Amino acid sequence: MVLTLTGRPGWDPFAEMRRAQEQISHFLSELERPGDLTFPTAFPAVNLWVSEGTAVVTAELPGVTEENLELAASEDTLSIRGKCEPIASSLKASWHRQERNYGDFSRMVQLPFRIDPNRIQTRLLNGMLEVELPRPETDKPRRIRVSTG
Repeated sequence: MVLTLTGRPGWDPFAEMRRAQEQISHFLSELERPGDLTFPTAFPAVNLWVSEGTAVVTAELPGVTEENLELAASEDTLSIRGKCEPIASSLKASWHRQERNYGDFSRMVQLPFRIDPNRIQTRLLNGMLEVELPRPETDKPRRIRVSTG
């Protein structure tokens, strides 16, 4: 049930306006920054899976080599930085269409819990980065027994 500004249940147009404003702000934040013709703000595209004991982040990085990639993790944040090299062509031709981005990129991924930086595992295969971020044993939820007597 939604309470209006008058305290009565019903439809609140101000709550709807705030929700619409948040959606528009989120959409606009995903667009390219003015003057930046290389990467949109959300590059690389990432997925984040979470279980009780680990988080797994995957990122699409076509054409990025291990030498051009830098990862850093601290507390509950993963930082992905790197560089995509432009495609070099030996042909004497001009571009007809160029949709793949190149240049420096940076992405911070906020994790839902602290991680153990000493147990991180990474794989880069066919342009797909996978980072497994284990949760410290001391931070894992523990079941508490309830006594009845």
